[in-house]
Formats: sequence, structure tokens, C-alpha cells
Amino acid sequence: MKIAVYTRMADPNSYTSYLGNSIHLAISSDGVHYQALNQNYGILFAKATISEEDTIQAKGVKNPFIFITGKGEYGITASRINIDGTKDEDSVGKVLLWTSKDLIHFSEEKLLESKDLKEILPISLNDEKTLWTNLTDICGAVPGNAIKLMDESIDDLLLQWVPLENISVQVPDTLTVSCREEVEKVCALAVYSDGSSVSKKVLWNTDTIDFSKTGTYEIEGRVTQNNYEFPLAVGYADPDVFKWEGSFYFIATNDNTDNKGFYVRKAASAKELFASDIEQHLILDVDPDRHLIQTFWAPEFHVINEELYILFAVGAKEWGPQAHIMKLKKGGDVLKADDWEDPIRVVKRDGTNLANGDSITLDMTYFTVDNIAYLAWSYRIYTMSPKDTGSMIFIATIDPKKPWILTSEPILLSRPLFGWENNNGTINNEGPYALITDENVYITFSGGAAGGYSYVLGLLTAKRGTDLLKTKNWFKSSAPVLSHYSLEGVYGPGHNAFFQDNDGNTMIAYHAQEKLTGSKRCTGIHRVHFDRKQIPRFDMSPERDLKDEYGKVCINIIVK
Repeated sequence: MKIAVYTRMADPNSYTSYLGNSIHLAISSDGVHYQALNQNYGILFAKATISEEDTIQAKGVKNPFIFITGKGEYGITASRINIDGTKDEDSVGKVLLWTSKDLIHFSEEKLLESKDLKEILPISLNDEKTLWTNLTDICGAVPGNAIKLMDESIDDLLLQWVPLENISVQVPDTLTVSCREEVEKVCALAVYSDGSSVSKKVLWNTDTIDFSKTGTYEIEGRVTQNNYEFPLAVGYADPDVFKWEGSFYFIATNDNTDNKGFYVRKAASAKELFASDIEQHLILDVDPDRHLIQTFWAPEFHVINEELYILFAVGAKEWGPQAHIMKLKKGGDVLKADDWEDPIRVVKRDGTNLANGDSITLDMTYFTVDNIAYLAWSYRIYTMSPKDTGSMIFIATIDPKKPWILTSEPILLSRPLFGWENNNGTINNEGPYALITDENVYITFSGGAAGGYSYVLGLLTAKRGTDLLKTKNWFKSSAPVLSHYSLEGVYGPGHNAFFQDNDGNTMIAYHAQEKLTGSKRCTGIHRVHFDRKQIPRFDMSPERDLKDEYGKVCINIIVK
């Protein structure tokens, strides 16, 4: 098996230089025909530099090269360039270096003097015969070189960089029952290409069974799953699906009203929220007296200290969204505007605003880990001006009894330094949302253009038990975990929230577009899959989740 590195030619309409000028990987069993990993999307991106004015200067790479170091690790080098392809003056005579034991986890990039590579490079970078390889099978590839994989077993490599898919469905061969209800409870086990599995309901045809007589019957069933056809709600961005006291609620940024007002839907299941005749209820409208005038953005339901709140951003007469929180009154009805208390602006622990002047705060979310409550949000200075810092993710603790007041200093978690976060100057880190497992704390966040195909989900990961207010305890994904390459016909997936459906599945709600360009932001939903290492996978399409050919199952029923 061989592994190759390459960059890609830029396409201004679908894969800009911010994406193409990155390290891509491909594998080959014969050294001639290559399969792109990560669906031909970049895996390693050069970090942007930060100017003295605190602005982000995007960078890219060219001439990637992979080799085995003297320590028995993979090394990848590349020349750093400005994102437009011009020479990066700060990198003249230098080269970027990443190392990895498995081509899954990579060291922090280093910018080294070329002469300092002599001890770890097996050959000269000027040896043209070793640099280039044939990658004609891969769309847009600008070849680097290829080497033999150190380990012929590539299971983990494929697990990380190739989408998982359903490879079989299992049910018991025989089951002894005494009533119809016992048959209806029998589920199927869907197995995936990495060996992971998940339980799915089956609609069994029990019409041929006489439960009043002892006997054996062979019956058929159809494996089911809740598929959400995209788009679910046209013109609804930053969606949040939330279960509260036995009912499901839906709230979102409403592009159809020019982002003015918050509308809520209620239903018995998540799927029913998107019925064509569903009723919407306006719970917060434009109100100049309360300085609620524009940018009604990114509302999220959260239960804090056993009370229901909505976190959101809103702006006054002058443009500038700021994070607010609003509580449901005791015994109040979620769907009634009068049952919500007045919105309160979130403030620092000294009572001062999170942002002032040319700064904005938005996309605030709440979560608890090990009995500690946190807020995370996006913060930006000098938006869309020459001094724009780009939006950044911050975190702080709160007291759940007063969730509008921070109890710690805001801590910077992430800035949009990679090309997939900063695509054509969008410079976004926004929309954080937490997913907590037994081992880890995950925060998904969005980068790229919020209203374009380049919108993606990135991932921050921290081990439970570590101090979440220390940036060093968070690991940032080198590439997006959900992009316009992940799901067919879904462009620019981002700004997500998680919820549990009635079957106990973890679902992800997000907005995306129907076309590469020129379509509205729309709500989409699909299942989050946990792979064999119990790592969440956010790119599981319904088609790969359950293959049609495995949907029909049979079982022998013995009636006792």
C-alpha cells in the first residue's frame, strides 16, 4: 500500500484556494490508481499568521512531501505561501513540518529553516525523481510524492478518513414468544464498515401468526429509521430542536422575516415539527421600546437550574448583535409571548458588557460537565472592516442560578486560522454546541461562509476531568467533520444543535443549502453515529446509515 500527498487546483465556485492549498492524502494498492481520503477534501491546513493589528493573514501550502523520519514516524513538509499563491516573505528559506505516527493525529505544525531538516529527511527535497507521483484518478490533484505505508494494515486510516457505511443487518434466527407485543419489540442490529453497530426498529408482518396456537412461523420485517428529507424548513437557519416535558419544540433564525422575531413550533415528535400544516407561534417580536429591533439570531432552548431559558442574539437600532437570555415564567406556556420574561443581556462577572463599541457577541450556548456550568459563544471585533479580527469562540463558567452573569474570565478557545474556517475572507468561528460523552467533551462549531457552500463544522475535543478553561486542554480538528463534500445535495452544512429523538438516537440539526450557490438556508437533520472507538461521526448520510438491500429481514417465530 502507498500513501500520497498532494494539493488541489482551486475552483473559485466550489473549492477555493483557501481549501485547495492544503495537504490532501490518497492511498493506492498498486501505486498507479489512487483513492482520495477525506473525500478529496484537505486534511492539513497551514495556520494563518496574526498581524500586529490582531487581524488574520491567511496562508496556504504548495509542494507537499511525505517521508519516514529517523524516529519511525511519518513526516510531511510543504512550502508555506500566501493564500493567493504568492510568496510568503516570512517563509523564505523555511518549510512547514508535521509529524504523525498514524496519519490520523498530527503534531502542531512547525516552521523550520530548511537546513534544520537534514537530520530527519531521508533524501534531498531537490531530488525531483522522488517528488512527483501519478494522481490522474483524483479530480484537481496537484501531485506531491508517494511512499509505502509503514503498516500494511490501514483499518484505522480508513476509519478516520473514509465515510462509514452500513454493511449488514442482523436479527435473531429464531425467537420464542407468547404474544404479538413480544415480536414487535424485536429490533435489528445494523452493522457498519468499521465494525460498529446500532439498534434499529423493525416493522414486522405478524398477520400470519396465530398467537392462540403453538407453532412455528417464518415472518418478514422491514428495518426502519427516521429519515429527514432535506430541506425540512426552507429559510430557517441556526436550527434548534428541543424536547421539553414530553413535547418537541423547534426554533431558528428566520430568514423569511429578514431575521426579525422568534417563532416556535410544537409537536409530539421531532419529525412532526416539519409537517406542512404545522402552526408557528411568535414568542418575541420587534420591540423598539426594549431595543429589540434586528438580528434576531441563533436562538437555543436550554434547561438551566430546572428552568427553561432561550439564549439568543439581538440588536438595537444600530447594527450590532449581542448575546441575551430569556426565561420562561413559572408555569408558563412556551408558545405564549407573554409567558416569557424580558430578555437580559449577558454580562461579565463585574457586571460590564461582554462586548462594547465595535464588538459583537452571538451564538451563545450552555452546557454542564461534572457539575460545572459553562457558557460558550462567538465574539468578533470590527466586523467586515479592514481591522476585522474574525469571529472567535470563548468559554466561561456561570452560576446556574444567575446564568446571565459570568463567574470567570472569558477564555479564548479557537480562532479561524485554517483555510476551511477562513474561506475567501469569511473568517468565522461561530455556533458552538456541546456534546458530552463518558470520556470526552466535544464542542462543534462552524467556519466558512454562514450563507454559502463553504460553511462547515469543526470540532473541539477535551478529556473529561481536565480544566475546560485552559485552552491547552482542547484539541482542534485539523479538517472539518462535516462539509459540502459529506452529504449529497447538502451544501454548506453548519451551525448545529443536538437532540435525542424518541428512539434514543443522538440527532444533529443544522442549516445548509440545496444548491452550491443561490439558494436559501434550510434546516436539515440526520443521525450522529458513534464509531467503534465511540467517537461521534457527524457525516452519516441516511443512505449509508441503512442500505436498501439490507432493509428486508426474516425471523422464525415459535409461539409457545
